[in-house]
Amino acid sequence: MAEHNKLGTDGEKAAVNYLQSNGYTILHTNWRCGHLELDIIAENNQFLIIIEVKTRSSTRFILPQDAVTHTKIRHIVNAAQGYIHQYGITKDVRFDIMALIPGEHGGYSIDHIKDAFMSPVW
Repeated sequence: MAEHNKLGTDGEKAAVNYLQSNGYTILHTNWRCGHLELDIIAENNQFLIIIEVKTRSSTRFILPQDAVTHTKIRHIVNAAQGYIHQYGITKDVRFDIMALIPGEHGGYSIDHIKDAFMSPVW
């Protein structure tokens, strides 16, 4: 596995662990709708939460959350609509971003940005 793929996979695992330790129920990871993918789908008492995970080795060039472009948001929302339709979801939906940077002594620095963006279409 290429190093950047391993970084992303390890970051997603760390994000899942973080979410579970904070009371979220993980419904799916890496859920696909055609060529689109949702990194993590979770829920709490109030929301279905679609989480885009961005892991970067450093913040020298760009913050991880800044890599979520308008095009990426449109793809996430389209995949979320497919998920909602397929599973008959009636909860309100929230879109979060989790930005992860590896720590100097292991682990990750995690920035969980709740309500990171709104759906441009529904």
